[in-house]
This record gives sequence, C-alpha cells and structure tokens, in this order.
Amino acid sequence: MEPLILIVSGLLILIIGVVTGIVVRAILVEKGFDKAQAEAKKIIDDAEKQAEKTKRQTILDTKQEVHTLKSDADKEIKERKQEITTQENKLLQREKTLDSRSINLDRRESNIDRKEEQVEQKKETLDQKESKLERLIEEQNERLQEIANYTEEEAKNLIFKRVESEMNQEIAQFIKDEEEKAKSEADKKAQSILAFTMQKYAQDVTSERTVSVVTLPNDDMKGRIIGREGRNIRTIEALTGVDLIIDDTPEAVVLSGFDPVRREIAKRALEALVSDGRIHPGRIEEVVEKMREEVDRFIRDKGEEAIFEVGIGKVHPDLVKLLGRLHFRTSYGQNVLRHSIECAFLAGKMAAEIGEDEILARRAGLIHDIGKAVDHEIEGSHVEIGFNIANRYNEPKAVLDAIKSHHGEVEAETNIAVLVAAADALSAARPGARSESLDNYIKRLEQLEDISSKHDGVEQAYAIQAGREVRVLVRPDKIDDTMAHKLARDIKAEIEEQLSYPGTIKVTVIRETRAQDIAK
Repeated sequence: MEPLILIVSGLLILIIGVVTGIVVRAILVEKGFDKAQAEAKKIIDDAEKQAEKTKRQTILDTKQEVHTLKSDADKEIKERKQEITTQENKLLQREKTLDSRSINLDRRESNIDRKEEQVEQKKETLDQKESKLERLIEEQNERLQEIANYTEEEAKNLIFKRVESEMNQEIAQFIKDEEEKAKSEADKKAQSILAFTMQKYAQDVTSERTVSVVTLPNDDMKGRIIGREGRNIRTIEALTGVDLIIDDTPEAVVLSGFDPVRREIAKRALEALVSDGRIHPGRIEEVVEKMREEVDRFIRDKGEEAIFEVGIGKVHPDLVKLLGRLHFRTSYGQNVLRHSIECAFLAGKMAAEIGEDEILARRAGLIHDIGKAVDHEIEGSHVEIGFNIANRYNEPKAVLDAIKSHHGEVEAETNIAVLVAAADALSAARPGARSESLDNYIKRLEQLEDISSKHDGVEQAYAIQAGREVRVLVRPDKIDDTMAHKLARDIKAEIEEQLSYPGTIKVTVIRETRAQDIAK
C-alpha cells in the first residue's frame, strides 16, 4: 500500500507541478502578449500619425502645386486676352480708318460729281450767253445799219433812250434796297433808343387806393366823432362826400371814397378836429372849409413841383393848378401826375437821342394828359379837353400836336408828338403800372354821382360805402318832402337801367332846412 501511496503521491505531486508550471507559463505568456500588444498598438499609432502627417504634407504640396499651375494658367490666359484685345483694337482702328477713307472718297466723288454738274451748267450758261451775244451782235449790227441812216442828233436820242430805260430799272432796284436797309437800321436804332431811355429812367410803381386811415389818440375819440345820435359823423359825410367807417379797429377810423380830393379833405379835416378836440357840426363846417383851401394850395404846390422836377421853365398859373389836380386823378390805377412826369422824362431822353428839342419834348410829355384834370366836369374826351385848354394858353404847336395825337386818333405831324405817344405807351405798359379793375370801379362810382347830380334841385351827390350807397343832397327851396321820395325812385330806376353792379345800391335823398343869423 505504501508504494501505491507513494506512487499516487508522486503522481499527484507531478500533476500539481505540471499544472503549476502550466499556470505559471500561462501567466508569463499572457504578460508577454499584453506587452507585445501594447508595443504593437504603439507602433500602429505611430504609423498612423506618420501616415496622417505624410498625407497632410502631400495634400499641402499638391494644393501648392495646383495653385502655382492655376496662377500660371491665369497669367497666360490674361496675357492672351490682352493680346487678343490689342489685336481687336488694331482691327477696329483699321476698320475706322477704312470707313473714314471710304467716306472721304464718297465725299470727293460727290464733290467731283457736283463740280461736273456745275461745269456742265456753266457750259450751258456760257453757250446760252454766247448765243445771246451773237443775237445781240446781230441786233446791234442791224441797228447800226439803221443808225447809219440816222442823223447825229437822232442817233444820240436813240442811245440816250436805251441807256435811260436800263438805268431806270437799276435806280428803282437801288432805291428799294436802300429803303429796306434804312427801315432795318431805323428799327434797330429805335429799339436801341427805347432800351437806353428805359434804362435811364425807372420809377417805382405805387398802387392807388380808395381808403385812408386816420389814427386816433384813443378809442374814446370814436364816440366824439360819431356825436350825439350820429350828428357829427353825418355832418362830416355830408360835407365831404366821404364814408367814415368806425369799426373794431383799435385807435383808427377808415375814410372810404373813390375821389382822392374829397378823401384828402376829409382826412385833413378829421385829423385837425381830433387834434383840436372840439367836434360839433359848426366846428366841422369851419374845419372842412379851411381844409378845402389848404388842399387847393397843396394842388398848386404839386403842380409847381412837377414843373420844377421836369425842368420845362415857365408855365401859365392855370395850367400849374390843373397839373396839380392830376395828382388826385388815376388812369387804370396809375397816378396821372406821376405818369405825366414819367412821360416827360422818357420823351425828353428819346428826343435827345434823335436830335430833337429835349425841353419841348418834356413839356409835351408833361401836358399831354392835362384834360384828365377836368374831364369829369367838362363834356368830351380828355384829348379834346386837353387840346382846347393848351390852345387857350398858347402852348407850342408840338405840344398841341402831342395832346391831339398821343392816342392815335389823328396822325402825328411832328416828331415830338410821335415821341410822346411812345413815352405814353411805355409808361402805361410797365408791369404793375395800371390796374383796370380799380379804374372801372372808380368810373362806376363817378357814373353813380353823375346820374344823381343831373336832376333838377340836386345840390351835391356822393357815392359812399364802396358804391353800395349814393347820398343826394337837395335844395329845400326846390325839392319838397314828396318830391324827395319821387327823386329817390327816379334815380334808382336810372341806376338799374344804365349801370351793371354787384349786389344792391341804396339811394338816400337828404333834404335839410337851416335858418341862421348873425348877432352883432
């Protein structure tokens, strides 16, 4: 049993040793495998890194090479394009040169053709002239043969008649050419003179108005102007024929009236009354009469100022006063006195340019509208009235001719009259110088007063309220109360029949009886 046990023990030990060896070897082999695996992995990683680096370098080199090839290719393409463009420009230039040469050749060919035609025409003309010359020679020979039978005196007469016939045509043509040339030069000279004259004299345009404003020291003065039950304002309006407008305008009264003389009298009278402080009907009459005399002196001063400004020397005193009255007259809104002064200067400048009497031209220009000073008082046009007035005071012939012809109604007989007509047209035609609407308005107001004044028993008639009312003052000894009503109806009927007007017109007939005496 012991050997068996020993054998079994030995086998067990052997088996244990073998298993232990195997286990130990397996452990050692596994450790070597892990190490080898780690080394292999490291080698692989290094290889991959190297491959990636090589790949990147290769790609970079390839890109660089591609960029270099592309740049070279672009440069070559650009050079070829430039070369092609240069060639195209050369071809275009050559083409233009060829076109130009072709045009020049066509032009030369056309000129040659035209010259050939001209040569042919000249040749035909020469042939015709030659034929005509041959005929003339034959005619001359025939006439010479006829003349050979004439006496010396008959031959001279025949030759003179021929020469006279030919010269008459040439003289007529020469005269016609010279007339046309003279007309052309005259037109240019006239335009030059007009332009020079207008440059030398320029006057501001002032717009005429139909109202005046009187400034008051305070609004309490308005009540004093109106007076008890309106007697003061009625007295002022009745004496001056001007409408007083007293409204909410602070410290001001508006005077409305188309007649500037009346408006000036009313304005001065009201200013004097306001300054004096005594406002009642008796004082108003006294001040208004005083202002009429003052305005009359003002008119004379205006006439003398105009004569002095124009520089025409001595003028009859009555004409001086009439000239001053033109300060209060308008023609289509243009102040007639300023218009006359302007015409005087314009006519004088033009007269000096053409060698006429400058002073006489100024005189004619200043007086040419003198009839307008009284055309509302005397029957007839201002031309006829002005001519008669100037003739009465022995004005020169040139002045009379200028008055009579400045509107073209009769033919001008003197150069001065033509210059005044031109100056009148220049003054009226300046922009803003005239306004037809204002003149028509004033004429309508004048017609209102004329219609009212022509009736028997009417002392005065005033158009007020901008033409919306006409006040008629009658003589109480000729018109009674009953006749006053009939007169108002008659005037109303005539206004409706003869005038065109907007809205309505009120007709007021005033009959007043006064008794006065003087205590001594």
